[in-house]
Order: sequence, then C-alpha cells, then structure tokens
Amino acid sequence: MSLPTSSRYQFTDDLNICRILNGMWQVSGYHGRIDPKAAIDSMFQYMDAGYTTWDLADHYGPAEDFIGEFRKQIVNQRGQEALTNLQAFTKWVPRPGKMTKAVVEKNIDISRQRMGVETLDLLQFHWWEYRDKSYLDALHHMSELQSEGKIKHLALTNFDTEHLKIIVENGIKIVSNQVQFSLVDQRPLQQMVEYCQKQDIKLLPYGVLCGGFLSEKYLKQPEPQNFQLETVSLKKYKNMIDAWGGWSLFQELLTTLKTLADQHQVSLSNVAVRYILEQPTVAGTMIGSRLGISEHLAENARVFEFSLDPEDYQKIQAVTEKSQDLFRMIGDCGDEYRR
Repeated sequence: MSLPTSSRYQFTDDLNICRILNGMWQVSGYHGRIDPKAAIDSMFQYMDAGYTTWDLADHYGPAEDFIGEFRKQIVNQRGQEALTNLQAFTKWVPRPGKMTKAVVEKNIDISRQRMGVETLDLLQFHWWEYRDKSYLDALHHMSELQSEGKIKHLALTNFDTEHLKIIVENGIKIVSNQVQFSLVDQRPLQQMVEYCQKQDIKLLPYGVLCGGFLSEKYLKQPEPQNFQLETVSLKKYKNMIDAWGGWSLFQELLTTLKTLADQHQVSLSNVAVRYILEQPTVAGTMIGSRLGISEHLAENARVFEFSLDPEDYQKIQAVTEKSQDLFRMIGDCGDEYRR
C-alpha cells in the first residue's frame, strides 16, 4: 500500500510532511517493552507506506536513538539520498531554571547526536512553569542556534494562547504548537485556532483518538475500571472523558461516529481523526505507533479516502454540545500540565 498525495502537507518551505505523524511516546517505557530490532524493522514499513514523519522527544526513552539507528540503516541499505524522505520532529522538555546559551546548546547537541543529524528538522519546546520567565531566554538562545544551522524550525508543545502571544511578540518565529485536540477535547477552538490563523502558526494535535478510546473496541462496552486500563494513555484519557461528560455520553458519541463510519465505509477511528484534520490550521495529527507490536497502516490510510459533510458535523455537534466546557474546567491548551 502507499498513501495518496492528499496525505502530504507543505508544512514549511523545506518540509513536506505526512498528515498522520507517527507518535513515539509509545516507546517511552510507559506502554510496555519495545524490541529495538523489531521497532526499526517496523519503521521501514511505515516509511515505505508513506508515513514518513515522526514525532518524538528527548524524554521518550530510546526514541531519539531509534531515529539515529533508523537513519544509519536507511543510508546503508538505500543510500544517503533516501534520507530526504524522512522527517523527525523532536522536543526539548527541560526543568525550569536559568537558561544560558551553554545549557540550551548542550541539550540540543545531545538530541542531534542521538538522532544522527547536523540540523534538527523541528524542535518543539515545552516549559512547565510560566512564572519562570526563563522560557523566553531559552527560546532566544534556540533562535541563535537556528541561525547557526543546528535547528531548522522552532515550535512549541502545550503552550497556551496567552504565552504563545508573548513569545511571538518577543520576535521569536514559531511554526507550530503541539496540543491536545480531539472530539472530546476541543479547547483549541476557543482561542488557539483563531490566533494561530492570524499568525500562520500550524497545530499538530495529539490525543486525537483519546489513547484508543475513540474506536470500535469501546463501543457498547461497560465502563472500564482503572485497573483494567493497560496504558498510561488510557488512564489519562479516561479522566478526560469523565470530565467531558462521562461514559454514557461517550457511548452516545461512539454510536454516532459508528453510524457515520458505516456511511463512509471507514472505521470509527478514521472519522475521529478526519474531524481533527479538517479543523483550521491543523497540519497533521499524531497517532501513536507501538512499533513492532501493533500496526494500523492500512486502516489509518483510509482517513484520506473521504471527507465529512455538513450533515456529519451536525450529527457530531448534537452530541458534543451536551458535554461539559473543558476550557472553563481545565483552562486553555496545556493548562492541565500546570495546575
């Protein structure tokens, strides 16, 4: 199989990405053991199918090392030119504190070394504590490293609209913000989307399937207990579903999505992903990759075989408008990490 041209997105002048990004949080250790050899073999399958864009982080266990090894094997098997088909977006998630250029550069160099690259395609920066204004120092130093050729593009992860504005007003060029965004969590539509449209900043949503809850597996199923949830993602998104409206309303949402999925001859998960891909400023969405364990390449490809029409949106909205206001309950994008 190979993905259609509609699966590609011109993210920046020099980065053409797949609109389904392979999320590597699943190799961090919180989702069970990953066999390195099986993982790399699986990465070749992803790339050959057209899933060329990877999302990782410095703290996702061996994720950066996997990219480094994958790049080596690509060169050995297919030549240096084949690397042009690969995009790897990493994150830097430091502890708050004084941000000198030496500190920033040291950490960026570690990621470059682990990934085997001279220049990071995209560095997505996360900051835990807004009261510590050192995040601006860090970003200014990253801008310097960008001009020195160590970083192609700067981006953010889980920044809210207020602080994204502060960063932009400080003259720092940001190309994207990675935020939680799904049919359950639509907080980005409150403020983030409008601001990003004005500033030509793209969104890279994660959590679009709520850790797997937005699938046929949970349709018409009794509410799971916490001990039945096998992964950190499932525990996290079960809490989000509870805050959003509870299991009964969630079942109503799944039933509606299943009806739409049957009409379009796709899966329930395809509809959930397609909904987010069609939102303004969204360049692509993360879908977790359990490398060597569970692959959904053919199923995910069906996301690009259909579009949602106005009636589909009306049916979905008829359910979601019954939910709680997560923006009021939790706050803007990323605020759940800073409470």
